[in-house]
Amino acid sequence: MREKADEASGLLKMLANRNRLMILCKLVEGEWSVGALAEFLDLQDTVVSQQLGLLRRDGLVEARRDGRTIYYSLRRDDACRVLRTLYDIYCVPKAE
Repeated sequence: MREKADEASGLLKMLANRNRLMILCKLVEGEWSVGALAEFLDLQDTVVSQQLGLLRRDGLVEARRDGRTIYYSLRRDDACRVLRTLYDIYCVPKAE
């Protein structure tokens, strides 16, 4: 149980940063390049690259190179499920 708690705690720590959370939310939709993420999120390429490096180090994302462009995608199903739940709670318009 402690091992799973450590794993969950690590995921939540990665989600606790606003920029990383926004990046991961976009990656739930599919593969994105650094430049496209930076433009969509209105962040500098260096900020996005730095955050993706941390996410990659922790095994949440994986990279694929196509020429000079690097594309990132979400790697872990558990992270995807948590992100979809957060989206349902915070992003889906509420019926009034």
